Amino acid sequence: MADVPTLSITLLGAGQEVGRSCCVLQYRNITIVLDAGVHPAHTGMASLPFIDELDWSTVDAILITHFHLDHAAALTYITEKTNFREGKGKVYMTHPTKALHKFMMQDFVRMSNSSTDALISPLDLSMSISSIIPVSVHQLITPCPGVTFTPYHAGHVLGACMYMIDIAGLKILYTGDYSREEDRHLVKQRYPPYSTYGVQSLEGREEKELRFTNLVHSIIRRGGHVLLPTFALGRAQELLLILDEYWKKHPDLHNVPIYYASSLARKCMAVYQTYIHTMNSNIRSRFARRDNPFVFKFISNVPQARGWERKIAEGPPCVVLASPGMLQSGTSRELLELWAPDSRNGLVVTGYSVEGTLAREIMNEPEEITGMKGNTIPRKLSVDYISFSAHAPHIVLVHGEQTAMGRLRAALQSKYKNRDEDIKIHSPRNLETLDLTFRPERVAKVIGSLAAKPPKTNDVLSGLLVSKDYSYTLLDPRDLRDFAGLSTCVVTQRQKIALGVGQDLVRWHLEGMYGRVEEGFDKNGIPTMRVMGAVDVKQTAEHELTLEWDSSAANDMIADSTLAVITEIDKSPASVKMTAGTPRHQHDHHPHSDHDYRHNPMVRIKRLGMFLEAHFGDVECHMPDEDMDEQEGATPDGEPSFLIQLDDAEAQINLLSMTVDSSSELVRRRVEAVLEMALSTVSSLSESFASGAPEESSNGHIDKPKGDVSPLDDMDQCAEEVGSDVMGPSDDAGQEQEAVADTQQA
Repeated sequence: MADVPTLSITLLGAGQEVGRSCCVLQYRNITIVLDAGVHPAHTGMASLPFIDELDWSTVDAILITHFHLDHAAALTYITEKTNFREGKGKVYMTHPTKALHKFMMQDFVRMSNSSTDALISPLDLSMSISSIIPVSVHQLITPCPGVTFTPYHAGHVLGACMYMIDIAGLKILYTGDYSREEDRHLVKQRYPPYSTYGVQSLEGREEKELRFTNLVHSIIRRGGHVLLPTFALGRAQELLLILDEYWKKHPDLHNVPIYYASSLARKCMAVYQTYIHTMNSNIRSRFARRDNPFVFKFISNVPQARGWERKIAEGPPCVVLASPGMLQSGTSRELLELWAPDSRNGLVVTGYSVEGTLAREIMNEPEEITGMKGNTIPRKLSVDYISFSAHAPHIVLVHGEQTAMGRLRAALQSKYKNRDEDIKIHSPRNLETLDLTFRPERVAKVIGSLAAKPPKTNDVLSGLLVSKDYSYTLLDPRDLRDFAGLSTCVVTQRQKIALGVGQDLVRWHLEGMYGRVEEGFDKNGIPTMRVMGAVDVKQTAEHELTLEWDSSAANDMIADSTLAVITEIDKSPASVKMTAGTPRHQHDHHPHSDHDYRHNPMVRIKRLGMFLEAHFGDVECHMPDEDMDEQEGATPDGEPSFLIQLDDAEAQINLLSMTVDSSSELVRRRVEAVLEMALSTVSSLSESFASGAPEESSNGHIDKPKGDVSPLDDMDQCAEEVGSDVMGPSDDAGQEQEAVADTQQA
């Protein structure tokens, strides 16, 4: 197959690592970028994807799955600091994601500008946010010709989605992060998982919640403080719902405060209340009963006064949800350093921790931790890990650490080893391009009048194939305007030639080249010869010829060859011989013309027999007798035939159907091959390659052709004439009349 499209997948981030998700799809000159995040374990330029490896002006669309920084924080840098705006690319995310992305990035910019590694300014963020196009779940979007995508619920966090992308008929599912479990406020997803957790099996939601609440309660009972490091948005809202419900059921905890230490989360809570319609049925039904689940009774924001962290640390037991979840800096890091030396306190890690972060290191329960100022702090608080991360238990091999993906790959290969399916598992590294070759089926939809009658098996449909955005439609040209909004036109070309010879000599040369030339008059009464049913040669003046034809690839080639024949007439030795000798009758025909075939069909049969004799030796010709219904050698139906004796086998050629019958399959195939060459040899160009059939009206005018002529039509007709001539001979006048009728029919 000449056109074998290749899908190229290049990871600018999240290749055998967690963080800075950025996947580039390239297929049929279309480029789609999926997610644009930063690496939480790095800062500044080091946290970005490898953005220099892509010409961003060629990107057609950027699709963001959710608002987490490792999937969306690099977007502003890409749109404002690269050549992205020099192209026609667009940025898409869901409505909740855009609303929350704005708050997340404002906080990200504020934190970044406090260091020397600032990547973007508030103005850059404002410009980027304004260019984002919000979309709805299950909405079909067409970002550019040949590309469509549909967002689907992904669970994980509010607004998170996965994208089903269709690029020129190739369907690609990109998941981002998603969860297959329905939690207290989000809709679950059932699509295939991806690779953050390798082959780990995550425990069920009810078991996790019970273990989590029991752990928090036990820390409170021993007089300690509970630190829950979490991202400001996403899983934090789920934990708040769990704690608020647990506190309601346990009156002994009503005096124990739960603090949510995030001004960002407080601002974003309005977004959660706005997009309740995107959540699960439990949340929607409670809201319909005027019970807003996000109006918490036992949870409050932390005091805004400076030094509140130390006041809480020195106060009675409490629970604090603080960001960031990786404990790299910020409120969660400050509280950890204050609470770490007290064994009554407890740290509960509730989400996935990236390699190289303090949240991952402290899960090994070191005796000491290093403070942000470089000081050493003893670690005596308890450390527990309960995963409330809304990532799926079984995963696709991106956005995962190398070790975890290696285990998953081995497990999948072992699982599918004994199956019939050819499962290919890929885990590309960053900047490693994965090329996948596809051989998609090309399906054309038949519409209009062609579709009025359903075709049967082996039927041939002929029409106009219209291609648009890699989809194909077959329709009748007359339906083009109605169904495709297009129109057709015919370009008629004319070429004038000055020539000093007569019309008869021109006809004689054209017959020598093409075999048959139809003569008549056009609608204006001008003498006209039609070549191969396509090109009209008109005598518009005494020494002037005009070539006229409807332009097409085939007709243009016929016109070129006709022009070459006519321009060489003056130089041809045959022209000198024709004009210098005894005057010839104006109806004399070229010896290579089809005239003899039409007036004496036996000439064609004789030439066909000569060709076959040159290959097989003696060839017997059997013609039925009108007085004998059966004759030795004739076909069972009394039709004319050739009989060929080859070794011990015989082959019979029916001269009407031009089919070969033999008891030997090998002989039959050999005779068929030679017969095909013979038919091509004894047929003229006009018979073999006629592009249209000329029509002559009753008054002798030549009209435009209306249909194509099969190359074998004339041969079949000749064979029929042979049969009728032998079985019922007619006089010369009858033969002349038959020839004229044949000309008119052609």
